Amino acid sequence: MTTPGEIWDLRFAERQWPADPDAYLLELADPLPAGRGLDLGAGPGRNSLWLAARGWDMTLVDASRVGLDQAEAAARILGAAITTVQADVSSWQIEGSAFDLVIVANLHPGPDAMAALLARSARALCPGGHLYVVGHHLDNLGRHGPSDPDRLLTVERLRAALPSNLDVEVLEKRERNVDHGATAQPAKDTVVLAWAARPPAGAEGRVSQDPGCPPR
Repeated sequence: MTTPGEIWDLRFAERQWPADPDAYLLELADPLPAGRGLDLGAGPGRNSLWLAARGWDMTLVDASRVGLDQAEAAARILGAAITTVQADVSSWQIEGSAFDLVIVANLHPGPDAMAALLARSARALCPGGHLYVVGHHLDNLGRHGPSDPDRLLTVERLRAALPSNLDVEVLEKRERNVDHGATAQPAKDTVVLAWAARPPAGAEGRVSQDPGCPPR
């Protein structure tokens, strides 16, 4: 049986994937000070590389060794340091709360699995840290994203999957440009994105006791 890592190894090896970071991540994360970031399903690392070049300490997790090798090669060219972990994000366990930013970009495991993934992602956040989620909207069925409509997103589906202990700052449907390689025709798809924060340790700025989190 072919594993997810083997499937994505072939996909990443057979053609060039976009290198530019997600435009909405740029918009939302650019004001943040550099910290520790976790990119789940990072692939060749287009989002993490942009952050690492700006001083972020990025950990990239993906089932594909080919994708992670591509990210490491690009990081060397940029002179940026990243950490890569080859693992299936659906089962990889995040140890403690140590990250200022967690990225879940274009992962579509289905409603229950998405809720579990976002719960683990939220637990990985330091107090005051942010979670960025983006994925294909149901409107893209048959054009972009998964062929299973249950795995596509709507605002309502993502709202139901987000942990209740996060403060949701942005949750909406937007359009974005599509770039699947140098030979692809320009197009647009529709995405749902969320930007949510784990509340600070206390209203008076008490020092966090979470392992790996710096005092705030």
